Amino acid sequence: MGPHLYLGVIILAVFATTVANAEIKVVCAKDSIKITWKINAELVPYAARLFLGTCMASGFYVLPSGEGEAEFNYAFADCKFKRQMKGKNLFYRNELTYRPQPRSKPAAYVYPIECVYKRPAGWVPPFLNPGAGVSEGRGSLVFHMALLNDQLTHISKTNVFTLGSFMPIWAAVEQKSHQPLLLLMEECVATTTPELLSGSQVYPIISNYGCLLDSKRGNSKFLPRYQSSALTLLLQAFQLRFGNEVYIHCKLIAWDPEVLDAGKKACHYKKESESWELLDDSSKSSVCSCCDSTCKPRTKRGLEWETNGFSHHSVLGPLIIVDPSDSKANNVSVPAAYSQEAQSKLTETP
Repeated sequence: MGPHLYLGVIILAVFATTVANAEIKVVCAKDSIKITWKINAELVPYAARLFLGTCMASGFYVLPSGEGEAEFNYAFADCKFKRQMKGKNLFYRNELTYRPQPRSKPAAYVYPIECVYKRPAGWVPPFLNPGAGVSEGRGSLVFHMALLNDQLTHISKTNVFTLGSFMPIWAAVEQKSHQPLLLLMEECVATTTPELLSGSQVYPIISNYGCLLDSKRGNSKFLPRYQSSALTLLLQAFQLRFGNEVYIHCKLIAWDPEVLDAGKKACHYKKESESWELLDDSSKSSVCSCCDSTCKPRTKRGLEWETNGFSHHSVLGPLIIVDPSDSKANNVSVPAAYSQEAQSKLTETP
């Protein structure tokens, strides 16, 4: 045990004195990275202990001078790169490390690696890609619903909200081999139970085939889409008089994006213009004019799609809405909420 420990101390000491002279060159390509790490001759025998994230060097060469050169040529999909979007930039981050001891021990040396790109037009964060999660399939489709954080960058870690704040609710459908699909929330109600019973008291959020009622009486709204198969509802937190825990029940529809009518739409009320607006094409907002009366769908085609598994009932909750003036509000702490059919496996953007 003693000699092994002594050897480890020598290696660490040698590296500490020579790493200042190490040369590290980084070239960021479109979807990959090339790193050249030049090390002193004393470290050549320990080249197998150099890592980029979880990857060893893809190549190593001993130079005529006796120095060594480690090369790391990898795609961003390898080596556990972390991808993050901030503003208009897309970041890929990792670390070069020297690990003379087992991975359970801290690295002796860490050098941060970062590649920065302009966010491509139409780029979708991976967690918003419906294929990234697990949910319940209906026919040949898979639907998802979950609660996002305030920055819309990750699944929310809490389901406790203050009265009047906003709850970003995300829903999506996996397109797989289907033609392009449009995800719609045909109807959403709030209640205090995870099941809708015949005598359940409900608070209507979306009704009349896609009319966001809460955008007219409150400040809720649909956010612009990243892609047609996903939809984010920014719902203003409210309290139900008949209970503390809130469950959101939604009927999700996968629809033809080229065919929008009074029965298949996503409409929210614009208080600036005092009118209803169609989320996906404001020039066709006339289909939303029925939101203050009764919208009538084109029944035949709609029934054909729904019977073929293009609709799904999803439940999100429980959500806890607290009044800041309530002295008990600060003592509320519960786990995050997900749709019951999808205890989501979505994690931070890899």
